[in-house]
Amino acid sequence: MVGAGDGRGYKKIIVGICVMEKKAFSAPMRQILDRIKAFGEFEILHFGDRVILEDPIESWPICDCLIAFYSSGFPLKKAEEYAALRKPFLVNELEPQHLLHDRRKVYERLEMFGISVPRYALVNREEPYQELDYFIEDEDYVEVHGNRFWKPFVEKPVDGDDHSIMIYYPSSAGGGMKELFRKVGNRSSEFHPEVRRVRREGSYIYEEFMPTGGTDVKVYTVGPEYAHAEARKSPVVDGVVMRNTDGKEVSIW
Repeated sequence: MVGAGDGRGYKKIIVGICVMEKKAFSAPMRQILDRIKAFGEFEILHFGDRVILEDPIESWPICDCLIAFYSSGFPLKKAEEYAALRKPFLVNELEPQHLLHDRRKVYERLEMFGISVPRYALVNREEPYQELDYFIEDEDYVEVHGNRFWKPFVEKPVDGDDHSIMIYYPSSAGGGMKELFRKVGNRSSEFHPEVRRVRREGSYIYEEFMPTGGTDVKVYTVGPEYAHAEARKSPVVDGVVMRNTDGKEVSIW
């Protein structure tokens, strides 16, 4: 163990936080790390963006345990090389995180472990606007390999880094489409009443729309004895992000 002394005769375990600063200092991450520090046995060591992005892995801080996870801009391969070099205990595995780039693989992994997912179907195109004999679109539904999805349904790009997700509404409700996207200012969705047809530029997942009563639950970490999740207003409601006086997004619980 590398450890760090605390003046009482034993060394604290150093937990390296190798994630982008935007994630490392987010409210959920602070909650998780505060709980780790509360045990009194751990010292938290943040790597920081400059070290992660610019420094060679040989000069990265040495730690006993490593928390590292992918987000936009994070060099996952570099983190894997560091772990192979220093061999810290990995709180979360690194190599499997590559599947997060492909939503199809994420769904496969969820089903492999018996985790429920909405009924869904895959539309895979080798080139933009490729016509597919197994895909049918009508005014109020799409049909994939004989599986029919009535509006409202959800359309997700298979690219896990593409956060442009669409919800298409039935003509009985006035039609139109709501686009969900990464927060921009105080907006997280926008309604397009004139859009009735689904996208054909690439490959997509189509799935049943699951009403949640206006609340989304985001799970940040799961373990055998601990989990951390937060509920927030769903972007489907009106697309307006609820923020507190400090400008932070409000969690319901």
